[in-house]
Amino acid sequence: MKYLYLAIAIFAEVTATSALKASEEFSKVFPSIIVVVGYAVAFYFMTLVLRYIPVGVTYAIWSGMGIVLVAIVAAIWYKQIPDIPAVVGMALIVAGVVVINLFSKTMNH
Repeated sequence: MKYLYLAIAIFAEVTATSALKASEEFSKVFPSIIVVVGYAVAFYFMTLVLRYIPVGVTYAIWSGMGIVLVAIVAAIWYKQIPDIPAVVGMALIVAGVVVINLFSKTMNH
């Protein structure tokens, strides 16, 4: 269940963050509701993950995957295409998340 909760937290955070631009500084009601509800869901499910995975590891995975997924959404939805250094940096973030998941002893704590 911990990975399902983490996936829900990540998806909700990516949805909320992606809706921030569409909210136009909270002047648009529907995108603003998505932002608030999305972050509430994200933080709720993140608290559930913290029952099983240490906070530092949880946050590293949550934020790392969020960065990459928000960049993908921004590229598709807002046509904000990352340049090569940004892609390389995000690949390094993903590599870090993989290292944590495969090799960190704190994951089994």
